[in-house]
Amino acid sequence: MPKVALVVDDSMLIRYSICRFLEERGFVVEVATNGSEAMEIVSRRPPDFIVTDMKMPKMSGSELITALKSKAETAKVPIVIITSKTNVECEPEKRADFAIYKDIDIDQQLEAVLKALQGMSGTRGQAAAT
Repeated sequence: MPKVALVVDDSMLIRYSICRFLEERGFVVEVATNGSEAMEIVSRRPPDFIVTDMKMPKMSGSELITALKSKAETAKVPIVIITSKTNVECEPEKRADFAIYKDIDIDQQLEAVLKALQGMSGTRGQAAAT
């Protein structure tokens, strides 16, 4: 059975890029444009991992993470946040398992995240392009 990823971002371009990348690697991908839509999807079928933007309308990435961590069935789902490395005004989200940056090659960073998720044993890490 293929792994399921949930991609949550209000940017159609970012969603498309990440979805294409994951689908090419055999993932079934669900999409949402904000945290509220994501919670509806998660309630029907918890994904194997979630990729979420932090700044979205209706429900931000931080609010989504809070909601996911508060439920036993989703508390352990790995979370990858999408953020801007140049955005210094945002406090880093420490509850996420990985962070990828919009300003750096997303495909390269996602590849590093997938490798880490394969070997993940409950530890947290940061994906970074070098």
